[in-house]
Amino acid sequence: MTLEEKAGQLFHTMVMMGENGALAEDPGSAPGGVTARHMVCDLHMTHVNLLGAGSARQLAEWHNRLQELAAATRLGIPVTVSTDPRHSFTDNPGTAMMSGPFSQWPEPLGLAAVGDAELVRAFADTVRREYLAVGLRVSLHPQADLATEPRWARISGTFGEDADIASELIGPYLRGLRGPVDAAGTHLTPRSIAAVVKHFPGGGPQMDGEDPHFPYGREQVYPGGMFDYHLRPFRAAIAAGATQIMPYYGMPVGTQYEQVAFGFNKQVLTGLLRQELGFDGIVLSDWGLINDSMIMGEPHPARAWGVEHLSPAERMAKAIDAGVDQFGGEHCPELLVELVRAGKVGQARVDVSVARLLAEKFRLGLFDQRFVDPDVAEQAVGASEFRRLGADAQRRSLTLLANGPAGRGPVLPLTGRPRLYVRNLDAAVAAEYAELTDDPSHADLAVLRLDTPYEPRPGRFESFFHAGRLDFDDERLAEILALLEAVPTIVVIRLERPAVIPQIAQKAAALLVDYGASDAAVLDVLFGAATPQGSLPFELPRSMAQVEIGRPDVPQDSPNPLFPFGYGLRCAGR
Repeated sequence: MTLEEKAGQLFHTMVMMGENGALAEDPGSAPGGVTARHMVCDLHMTHVNLLGAGSARQLAEWHNRLQELAAATRLGIPVTVSTDPRHSFTDNPGTAMMSGPFSQWPEPLGLAAVGDAELVRAFADTVRREYLAVGLRVSLHPQADLATEPRWARISGTFGEDADIASELIGPYLRGLRGPVDAAGTHLTPRSIAAVVKHFPGGGPQMDGEDPHFPYGREQVYPGGMFDYHLRPFRAAIAAGATQIMPYYGMPVGTQYEQVAFGFNKQVLTGLLRQELGFDGIVLSDWGLINDSMIMGEPHPARAWGVEHLSPAERMAKAIDAGVDQFGGEHCPELLVELVRAGKVGQARVDVSVARLLAEKFRLGLFDQRFVDPDVAEQAVGASEFRRLGADAQRRSLTLLANGPAGRGPVLPLTGRPRLYVRNLDAAVAAEYAELTDDPSHADLAVLRLDTPYEPRPGRFESFFHAGRLDFDDERLAEILALLEAVPTIVVIRLERPAVIPQIAQKAAALLVDYGASDAAVLDVLFGAATPQGSLPFELPRSMAQVEIGRPDVPQDSPNPLFPFGYGLRCAGR
């Protein structure tokens, strides 16, 4: 391999699919202004991250066209296509996508609420089978982070705040993605999905809950001295055979480690991850550490926290020295070539990373079979079996927190066909269960679906990260309480983070939590066709004052939570 061909392996960035499964050829509409054709043919890149979606057939045909392009290059190295999570309810172009043609499951929080290792393995196995059908071979998940700071915007992708639960579930998740091992017992096979476990060494303890995608969220703090607690799920992931790990953007403050972002932190990546924990796989940086970029038409600085003063070349050299094998969200292999030729990065060091990256392609069988069958993709993706399993997981994950006012009998399960007033619920779906009215004063009960409160942020990209306060503002709270006082109301709130809802909990006729569930799944539980089995994967604070005095690295840190960690009632179904 030439130096240029080697350098291309160390970059892994976003691409978009063209219309009807074609390769997108317009640089003006491509992420970062670079097309897949330019990456593969000119920059010698063979790892891409697919954004957006289409039908299963279109995804498979796009993948095959990309592989045909790669096969025609001098070395013919097959392309490894990665993806953010695609099987749940989150819609954030920086973290996850709606399920589209794939089966739909609760967020990982919901899997943690059930706490069933076999369910987690079955979920990951379904992901594996659907991804394989369309050629997606690297999952940029799971998150092994712990949700100890309740304001953090990335909580929905975690297994909650408890290290024991996260550690117990990460192994089944990885085994499901890996699939059946071969006779030699290797960790990856041609039927495997390679998983990127993130965000090392645990992205939960963010100062004030702000996210380090943005400069104001760069500090990661440990006032409770719980740094090692956040390592526990990563230890479990390494023991379970994790082959890729992604360090987070954050930089540690007030610890023994250099105060630079983890992607530049040699003490963390080499000293802790490789030498102490024994990880010998691929370290893939989070997206956009080296160069400033335009995201959704807005300028964003490189997430080079703590090394902002360094040039892009200096940042790259520091990250490679720290232990990074591949740069996510970047397409600048020429910068690496310049560093090697100037003697600032050794070619032997580049060879180590190239060997790791190519070896994984071989283990995944990409050199033997790079193409997929669009007919098989249409049959496998969103298959009725997978959709049934996902819908059942949604119902199981629902968590009942209150059922009937104090001193009265339970409200749930509902019986017969009561007259319902519904808000934020599909009336056509609800009409299959009950008689509907548009006037709450004429209703026997109301059903109100809510989302977790958050503070809207001004930027287009920032607006997808739901952070800040966890309580409803006065106007919205008054509107909700007015309904609860007008008619007995079952409140169903989707928790992507903990919410501060003491008045709502007090006045609701029943309170049900979901972590991504369809209206039909919710109504099945309300009417007793299914039993909620979830328990809270984090505590619900009683007030924002409790949140603000909490220590970001410490689990279950509220002195008097509204609902404690692990709380969940059961109501008998029919």
